[in-house]
Amino acid sequence: MTKLVHSMIRVLDEEVSVQFYRDTFGLEVVDRLDFDSFTLVYMALPTSSFELELTINKGRKTPYDLGDGYGHLAVIVDDLEAAHATATRANSEPGDIVDFRPDGQRVAKFFFIADPDGYQIEVIEKGGRFA
Repeated sequence: MTKLVHSMIRVLDEEVSVQFYRDTFGLEVVDRLDFDSFTLVYMALPTSSFELELTINKGRKTPYDLGDGYGHLAVIVDDLEAAHATATRANSEPGDIVDFRPDGQRVAKFFFIADPDGYQIEVIEKGGRFA
């Protein structure tokens, strides 16, 4: 059996990133492993075993180059407008809500938001394919 357990991103500032993911999405730190040259912070929702691993390389002063290969993380929420309002209150600068209906039938209703390191996160309203 295979089970997805986490996705890792490299972040520059642990405190800023933890606060962003806590305030914007409700993730909490579930573990923190500190090593000589780096720290791993695992964050998750109380309702999920899937974790976001933040890797902080000590001594790094310059932002990471996300390159042209990174796509995005995606989360599903019950109430997209409420999630958008929460992100706005957290000063996280969410994008506009998109109701994607290329053939008249909804494929997804979503918005994008960037974390402090520039990683894109798609916030999708629960329903249809994303139930």
